[in-house]
Amino acid sequence: MGFMDIIDTLNGFVWGPPLIVLLLGTGALITIGSGFFQFAHFGWIMKSTFGSITKKNENGEGTISAWEAASIAVGGAVGAGNISGVATALAAGGPGSVFWIWVIALIGMMTKCAEVSLALHYRTPDITGDRYVGGPTYYMQFGLGEEKHWGGAYKILAVIFAIGIFISFVFTMQNYSTAESVSSTFPVLSMQVVSTIFAICLTIVVAGGLKRVGDFASKVVPFMCILYMVFALIIIVKNIGHLPAAFGLIFKHAFTPTAATGGFAGATLSVTVQKGIQRALYSNEAGWGTSPMTHATAIVDHPVEQGMWGCFEVFVDTILVCSATALVDIVTDMWCSGLNSATMTLTAFESQIGFVGRAVIALSVFLFAFTTGTGWYNYYDTLIRHGFQHDTPIRRFFLAIIKYGNALPGWILVLLSTKYDVASGSVWGVVDLGTGVPTFVNLIALILLSKRFFELMKDYKARYMGIGEVDPDFIVWYEDRKKLAAK
Repeated sequence: MGFMDIIDTLNGFVWGPPLIVLLLGTGALITIGSGFFQFAHFGWIMKSTFGSITKKNENGEGTISAWEAASIAVGGAVGAGNISGVATALAAGGPGSVFWIWVIALIGMMTKCAEVSLALHYRTPDITGDRYVGGPTYYMQFGLGEEKHWGGAYKILAVIFAIGIFISFVFTMQNYSTAESVSSTFPVLSMQVVSTIFAICLTIVVAGGLKRVGDFASKVVPFMCILYMVFALIIIVKNIGHLPAAFGLIFKHAFTPTAATGGFAGATLSVTVQKGIQRALYSNEAGWGTSPMTHATAIVDHPVEQGMWGCFEVFVDTILVCSATALVDIVTDMWCSGLNSATMTLTAFESQIGFVGRAVIALSVFLFAFTTGTGWYNYYDTLIRHGFQHDTPIRRFFLAIIKYGNALPGWILVLLSTKYDVASGSVWGVVDLGTGVPTFVNLIALILLSKRFFELMKDYKARYMGIGEVDPDFIVWYEDRKKLAAK
């Protein structure tokens, strides 16, 4: 049995019915428990997030602004999965996979809201005093370990979560997708050259730490999303006559196997569902537990205030950007061309608006992947800070490795994959493993702590939306509750 056979076997177990049911079930549980908040109060969410970009919170505690934290998180989510990942889902699962991408996004808006809110609620100042830290390992420690009296048993989930995240440190698609798309657009640049340039630029930004990453993301993320969406919409409008048929394919084949067409080999229902959910999760990260580690640094007055940025993040990433990619690939019939990964979308754009379209996709992939790389730096950094909770030389050593060596694994992956001619689909197989493992344990923690989130949501509605009565005894921040209990 070869390496990829082992990976496929592990993915078959990790991405079997338990995780799929857990993803859908957790999203449904939190959606229902919140009173279908993402649907009933969608306008409020948009007003409180996108509508408040220019507002600054001068009084709340935190490290960076809510907008900068959200920009890092959106940049971390909007990446290779939005272009090459969606194309991979179409190639393997057919148009029906898009339906499952949408389902995961719609309920995932509240999954992300819950994990971000809990990350803020249980956050704590780092021992160095230079920033706030929070995320799944912190709400596992404080929520499960202390509040639910698990003691040190929470470490089992925390360690499994951290191992899964660090799989993505070693096997990251960002550098690979960039090198693949740019080199195919500009043949004079080899994948190795593009990969090296990408790695150097990424290191320069990340070396400035969280605040430089936040400043960079807040400027680049809006530009890259708008650029991509404008050109995608041009193609969709140009093929507006094919749009009804595209939606027809998506809904028709969401629950039925897709017949073989052209270069497409057909798919079973299980593959369609699995690929749609895999690519949606890799793209919007709802339930993965990654972006809450960045959101936890935001300057806000209430955890749910930043939790709504989680809703916004999933909406932009999947309902807008992923949908644009999927519709472009379907209306141009590239989904059944036999192409895969970023090459499918590159060719779709080029077929409609010539070389300019291909160049736009190459630039978009570069920007998407770059902002993802800078965002993920903070996730690794946060896990190191939680794993080593005393300011020791070994802690500082690992933090330095994460900061200055963040781009190295992706660069090495490109060199090895090109030398040994490894297909992108094989690389995605390893990536899927690193996505499924931490998601599984994070969703378990979310379910166990869902009551606390519902309490936070109830308090937020009463304080800021005028829904219900404010409980004067409810303490918003876990750190304050611990201090009160200690008196």
